[in-house]
Amino acid sequence: MARPRTILYTGKGGVGKTSVAAASALRCAGEGLRTVVLSTDPAHSLSDSLGGELGADPTPVRENLWGQEVQAQREMEAHWAEMRRWLGRVLVDRGVMDIAAEELTVPPGMDELFSLLQIKRHVESGEFDVVIVDCAPTGETLRLLSFPEIAQWWLEKVFPLEGRMLAAARPVAKSFFDLDLPGADALDEVHRLVRNLIAMNEILRDRERASIRLVMNPDRMVIREAQRTFTYLNLYGYLTDAVVVNRIFPAELEQGYFGDWRRLQAERLREVEQGFAPVPLLRARYFAAEVVGEEMLERLGDELFGERSPAEVMHDELPREITTGPDGTARVRISVPFAERSEVSLKKVGSELVVSAGRERRTIILPPALARRDPSGARLEDGALEVSFADAGPRSAQP
Repeated sequence: MARPRTILYTGKGGVGKTSVAAASALRCAGEGLRTVVLSTDPAHSLSDSLGGELGADPTPVRENLWGQEVQAQREMEAHWAEMRRWLGRVLVDRGVMDIAAEELTVPPGMDELFSLLQIKRHVESGEFDVVIVDCAPTGETLRLLSFPEIAQWWLEKVFPLEGRMLAAARPVAKSFFDLDLPGADALDEVHRLVRNLIAMNEILRDRERASIRLVMNPDRMVIREAQRTFTYLNLYGYLTDAVVVNRIFPAELEQGYFGDWRRLQAERLREVEQGFAPVPLLRARYFAAEVVGEEMLERLGDELFGERSPAEVMHDELPREITTGPDGTARVRISVPFAERSEVSLKKVGSELVVSAGRERRTIILPPALARRDPSGARLEDGALEVSFADAGPRSAQP
């Protein structure tokens, strides 16, 4: 059985991410694809966008379309109840008041992580052709799914030993530290979580069936946040197959009060093209009416996709790859097709790596571990520029 197409929409809060996800789902359903759109954002607005009440399980919206607002609390109770009880007892025994202890038993990002496990459930169910996810206003939780090798190591090396280790440690912990160690049920939850992380990573790294789309407005701060998320998605091997720029002022506002805003947006759009190329750019205007209900969502879908299907994979390669060699040297591989060696130059400004190829330019926001280093070498090969970052002090580099 083939996996369904999985599309995750993420971006800064307030950019219209939910509307874009809902518009994509409506259009997929209209193409005859069995589609579920789910929100993992704690501040759910998918019901408002679709104009109907959605439940914690897939709720029929129209033919071929289901909507779901995942309830993080319910997911926590299903996947983390025993561990929460153990952590809560430990904290209360040490003088933390009950309410604070309950809050502290949930690590940051864990609630959305459990909500995202609904993707695995839908992918494995075989009930849908397309799974569309309206993520919370950050891509940070996706980083929790990005370490399958570490999770696999724990599963294979550490967990088989833990039963014997804990059996020996329990009397000591109780006698000397007045501490009850977690029981078998709590540890079983951790085991299941690790297995689910490994399975989710496999699903989301399947570039033929899964991709992430970044939604933004043409505002500098929003674009910068999207660039940072884009860097991490590339770093962890997730495919971004499109970026969406929403709420662009239309041409008829060129004159008058919004004229300066529109010209500023044009500059920002050029920044988006430079910062995310060669990933396709999908654009949507700032509509005169609120994008709520099927009619407005269909207009948004037409504007974004034209003759294309939202379900297609619009770009199938990582435009940047970040790897680390055994000598500690990190390498950033950047796609610069058709560029000649004489045309390519690079410079590092703060946490940004700026690559120029003729009149084209790529601006890359580096992760903190690389932002502290300077380039130590570069080479152009097979339409890609590979930039090296050594552990040593700053050294200049030219391709």
